Amino acid sequence: MKKDGHIHTPFCPHGTKDPLEKYIEKAIQHRFTDITFTEHAPLPENFIDPTPEKDSGMKPELLSPYIETLSELKGRYKNDINIHIGLEVDYIVGYEEETKIFLNTVGPYLDDAILSVHFLKLNEEYVCIDYSETEFMKFAEKAGSVQAVYDLYYDTVLQSMEADLGQYKPRRIGHPTLIHKFQHFHKQSIDDESRIIAILNKMKEYGYELDVNSAGLSKKFCLEPYPPFPMIEYAKSIEIPLVFGSDAHCVNDLHQHYEKIFL
Repeated sequence: MKKDGHIHTPFCPHGTKDPLEKYIEKAIQHRFTDITFTEHAPLPENFIDPTPEKDSGMKPELLSPYIETLSELKGRYKNDINIHIGLEVDYIVGYEEETKIFLNTVGPYLDDAILSVHFLKLNEEYVCIDYSETEFMKFAEKAGSVQAVYDLYYDTVLQSMEADLGQYKPRRIGHPTLIHKFQHFHKQSIDDESRIIAILNKMKEYGYELDVNSAGLSKKFCLEPYPPFPMIEYAKSIEIPLVFGSDAHCVNDLHQHYEKIFL
């Protein structure tokens, strides 16, 4: 099986309007047997998106059309590729119950899903930690140091794995080292290998899959996948199921760097 398990869509408010059919046809061209569309799930209604454009998640009214559209495409292309209906679900500290209720509602309609951390909470403030290098550094100043932000991020990833989000909780952890996105901007040496290993060991213990996400290789301040190559090898060594994720937000990103990671 050759799978891309992390693909975004024209339903993404901060992505492109590339047609779903173009993603599917490119996946077929590159001999993928399986793809999962994992659009950003709608955020909890009572959560205020901290990004300036308030566009981190799909609009709630688009959720049903999203599922219906993918269901139709799933049938149309069934002889060429296996299309899985999925979502990328944000774990947000303090919104576990709202997320559980959402998953209980939408879960029966999903084939696959990813659980990711994009938002960090410090005191009563939330930040989208991968929004921009400027916002990252502002948050680091409030947290006390870049090291403190890294620690908070890994603490939150661990919380996401331990949280009770119900029977439809995603079984794949998305880009668990997303905090590296701006590592060549802040240019501080952070020794976090032990933290990443601890997260991977917990993933193994709880039976999670790992989103081996290639997007970081194309980010100018990251230049590595999430997680980095040595940690991918460690995950293999302890037999965590690995699922390639292009994290494509446009057709051109699909399949990007697959050979660097899996061949």
